[in-house]
Amino acid sequence: MLLSGIIAALTSFLLPIIILLLLLPNACYVVEQQHAVIIERLGKFNRIVNAGFHMKVPVIDRKAATVNLRTMKNGFGIDVKTQDNVTIGLEVSAQYHVSYDMGAGPADSGIYKSYYMLQEPVDQMRDFITDALRSSIPVYTLDEVFAKKDDIAKDVNATVSEQMAAYGFTLVSTLITKIALPTEVENSMNDINAAQRKRAAAQELAEADRIKRVTEATAEAEAMEKAGEGIANQRKAIALGIKDSLEIIQETGVGNDEANQLFMFTQWSEMMTEFARTGKTSTVVLPSDFSQSASMFEQMLAAGKVQNDLKE
Repeated sequence: MLLSGIIAALTSFLLPIIILLLLLPNACYVVEQQHAVIIERLGKFNRIVNAGFHMKVPVIDRKAATVNLRTMKNGFGIDVKTQDNVTIGLEVSAQYHVSYDMGAGPADSGIYKSYYMLQEPVDQMRDFITDALRSSIPVYTLDEVFAKKDDIAKDVNATVSEQMAAYGFTLVSTLITKIALPTEVENSMNDINAAQRKRAAAQELAEADRIKRVTEATAEAEAMEKAGEGIANQRKAIALGIKDSLEIIQETGVGNDEANQLFMFTQWSEMMTEFARTGKTSTVVLPSDFSQSASMFEQMLAAGKVQNDLKE
């Protein structure tokens, strides 16, 4: 009887301890930073708990879901057709997170909606974005898609954000990260761009050649103008020199005819001196009588012609 009493006493003492040890791990839990846990009691939503150490009633309470509150990324590709009937491939990247809005009560919070409102939220978000892009892209040509891809992505993000907010998600941004073209279209565009660059280069070269020709023509015209001015000034100086020389000769009392003959003889002498100074070997026959001015003038012209021929 004594032994039975001791066993019964030990059992009544140890049994609750054993049961407590078995249930304690299931009653205590820790929620990590940037996570939230949804607790259900007997299958019904009970509360939302945030990061830290928590306890729940074993068997009655259970952790229905652990919700990640960090921003996540989902990437996928779709095919769309542009206004000019070019089928292109788009690579899309979406950044999103569970809404931090707590609402009027737990059942209105983003955490509650993200778990209870939609079975496959990521797939649904992808479908929304795909639908929005396939509605937007066909109003743009291929060149406009490249030029306005950021604006298109912003418009899609604004549209899908409103739709996903009802399911407890915030769409942070939607990016079109790549636009893939069919091979034949890409080759054609490269050929067009190459042709445009060649045409631009040819135009630049032609313009440079035109500028060069205009500059050379302008310089040549200016040079000819200056040369003409020089010749005119030279002739003017010669004429003035001849006039002054004749006036000086006439001042000595020599008549006009004699002065002209003397001046012509002087010029002829200077010409012959210059002719001799050139160093060209030649024989010049001088008249024995200088009284015949006409004959002397003809000889001067002949000598001048010989000098010019020698210079050439």
